[in-house]
Amino acid sequence: MGSNAMLELTRIIQNVVLATSPEDQVQMIVDAISDVIALDVCSLYRQSGNGDMVLIASHGLVAAEKVVIPSDRGLVGRVVRMRRSVNITEPTEHPDFYYVPGSAEEMYHSFCGVPLVYHGDIIGVLVVQSRRPELLKAEQEALLTTLAAHLALLIIALPEPQLPRGPSNERSVGISGAPGLAIGKVHLLDKDGLSTVGESSCDDPAFELEEWQTLKQATLEDLVQERESVQAALGDSLAAVLDAYRMLLEDPYFTTLITQEIEAGKALPWAIRQAVRFFSDQFKAMDDPYLQARHEDIEQLGDKLYQIWRGQHLTDLPSPDEGPLILMGHHVSVSDIVSLPTDQLGGIVCFAGAALSHIAIFANALGIPAVMGVGELKVNDGEQVIVDGDSAKVILKPSRTLLKEFKKILTARQSFDRELLAESANPAITQDGVRVAVMANSGLQSDIMPGIRNGADGVGLYRTEVPFMVRDSLPSEDEQTEVYRHVVSAYGDKPVYFRTLDVGSDKQLPYLPQYEEENPALGMRGMRFTLDNLQLLMHQFRAILRAANGGEQVHLLLPMVSSTQELDTCIELLDEVVEQLHEEGISVCRPKLGVMIEVPAAISLLPFWKEKIDFISVGTNDLSQYLLAVDRNNAKVSKYYDSLHPAVVHELVRIIRTAEQCELPVSICGEMASDPVSVILLLGMGVRKLSMSSAKLPRIKWLIRALSVKDLEKLLQAALCVDSSKAIRELASQALRDAGIEYDK
Repeated sequence: MGSNAMLELTRIIQNVVLATSPEDQVQMIVDAISDVIALDVCSLYRQSGNGDMVLIASHGLVAAEKVVIPSDRGLVGRVVRMRRSVNITEPTEHPDFYYVPGSAEEMYHSFCGVPLVYHGDIIGVLVVQSRRPELLKAEQEALLTTLAAHLALLIIALPEPQLPRGPSNERSVGISGAPGLAIGKVHLLDKDGLSTVGESSCDDPAFELEEWQTLKQATLEDLVQERESVQAALGDSLAAVLDAYRMLLEDPYFTTLITQEIEAGKALPWAIRQAVRFFSDQFKAMDDPYLQARHEDIEQLGDKLYQIWRGQHLTDLPSPDEGPLILMGHHVSVSDIVSLPTDQLGGIVCFAGAALSHIAIFANALGIPAVMGVGELKVNDGEQVIVDGDSAKVILKPSRTLLKEFKKILTARQSFDRELLAESANPAITQDGVRVAVMANSGLQSDIMPGIRNGADGVGLYRTEVPFMVRDSLPSEDEQTEVYRHVVSAYGDKPVYFRTLDVGSDKQLPYLPQYEEENPALGMRGMRFTLDNLQLLMHQFRAILRAANGGEQVHLLLPMVSSTQELDTCIELLDEVVEQLHEEGISVCRPKLGVMIEVPAAISLLPFWKEKIDFISVGTNDLSQYLLAVDRNNAKVSKYYDSLHPAVVHELVRIIRTAEQCELPVSICGEMASDPVSVILLLGMGVRKLSMSSAKLPRIKWLIRALSVKDLEKLLQAALCVDSSKAIRELASQALRDAGIEYDK
């Protein structure tokens, strides 16, 4: 591309950045392209959900109705099929030409279309047309192709274009906050939230300052009551989320900002809004995803202050007779959830928000489907919606046919779940008499009872970092001991595997110094982090051993171990803690010690470690991403992440065979442990212990009871002879069908 074209490209992009919305940016680009290349028409098409191409912006093309080109039709469809530019003259004579009535396209004698590609998929087409029968010059086509790459990033942020087929079944896609399916009526929140407050002045600043102190105290009292409610229903770990609101409210600088605004003559609501905006912008500017998500906390606190100031903090809720409610709004707060009876809450939809938000944590704990970050939805109170947390979709105004179909799915799922639950207490024994331990993953007190109710054989993975993450400061040793003791006590004689603190990468502790890392997944995380912060590991070892109270059912699991030196240091520290506690007169038993196999380097070291450890647990999520060199949290490459990639399957076989030779028991605690296709392969490899989320326990136990290990060993041998995950899935799916088992993919 020539220097002039590059200058034009830079100028267009710089101007576009100033636009206030993606829609304006898109229109500015098509206008600018038409001007720079001196062509009569520049149009942008976006692919809809069914593959049709919908015109979303144009300079020069006029049509009486919305322009929709059917899937794979026309020259636009040819660009999609060929996956490259199409540059021709006399387009009306081309066999693929598709005429749009009223568009006057017969006036144009040239056509050049380039695809817009996002993560390997064609999501749109950029088209230029001219009255002159001239092919576009190579430099101009290169400029179009370059601009198309920038346009793809813009239009992916736009809502999926709605086809002119009536108002039914409008779908919005967001981020899955919590899995599950719900049908209910919309209950809109924050319709008049703090963000609607305009700038206003006050006549009496002294009175306004008194009102602020009264409001602050009333809000603190409200938070205390809500914390007690959450603690009683869900445990102290989740109740600690409300401490974040309290600490923000009591932050001296927060009060200072409000006071300064009032002393400058501004009314209290505006002063609160300015203080909230300042703190929110600070969080949004942070690089860490967890800290970015905390901007929701300050905004929710601002809304709470405003509603209490207005005297409207008690939400008017529809009658329980109206069925499940879908809480929906820009943000849904903990206060909104607490104010609603649990049996009336069907689902949660946040226009903003992320998977790391506190509301997503609450939704998972409650077993309520949630979809975050769907964008502003045009919806009214009382309208029926479908929330699909599994695929992160919200369906507005569902047609009767679609509603009937989803109700059938939901009813069948609920009925099947009840049947599974009734059998969940029974052991998971295969048709040929092999018993498999099916255990629960946990990390919050609210996970404990669901695990026990769903028939868990113990806790296979207790994520100790979760109680750390929902707080705003490090929990003390005594506080940790109480949390761990609650878990141990609830499970009685059943084993509990405590994984030591595993932070770093996508799980940061916001109150500790942050590491600036170009690649956090390969940086200070897991064992590396805790060995750099020995005091945290020592306190955690002490808390876990104190909680065990001398019981032999408590085990320790070390994450992300990649060297013998790391393991030896941990063993030395553990022995030191045991000695300390004995000297303090505390009854302790040195727990069995295991390592997570997540780093490929650990696989080759297993024979050297067989005398140092008592068991291993395979974290298939991290192991898969490291084997495949794919960051599963990176949207650009996550499609390449596949735990059933042949290399992963072969490596798992190697791990299990090595562990057998070393006489080390093996458990699986990644997502593979709850995926039916993966489970049958793991059983064929010899795995006899699985750990998963509590909700998945009944279904996996049911699956195991329906299978024969001998058949699965044959399946594994067939899977080891194919070279793609697709082929492996097909073999496993066919094996399930042959056994008469249907499952949700």
